Amino acid sequence: MKSLLLQIFTWWNSQTLGTRFHTWRKGQRVGEDEFGNVYYQGGTDSEGRTRRWVIYNGYAEASAIPAGWHGWMHHRVDTPPSDENYKPREWQKPFQPNLTGTPYAYRPKGSIANLGERPKVTGDYDAWSPGS
Repeated sequence: MKSLLLQIFTWWNSQTLGTRFHTWRKGQRVGEDEFGNVYYQGGTDSEGRTRRWVIYNGYAEASAIPAGWHGWMHHRVDTPPSDENYKPREWQKPFQPNLTGTPYAYRPKGSIANLGERPKVTGDYDAWSPGS
């Protein structure tokens, strides 16, 4: 019951009722990634291409789509990673959640959140003052 109420009133929990209905009506399961996200296709979009969508395992976090599936979702490739032996390139980084608001967030030198001292201004900067 709780899951159904979350799907009715929130869009960030897995799928909405509209997505569930569209998946039931026209969806053809294409595959699943290592995070448990399930990918579908079916029907056509406004440009006449096959419509593709994902039902997230948990929160709807677009950056959690691996590189191979991202290419398929955005019509960069026609073959989904589940139909081929897809190996990510060495420069493709694995998913990392948004760390903002956590102890692991990026805090550059001089930030109020960083306890270090602000770096000194170099000689190539002249502060603006009125009348100059």
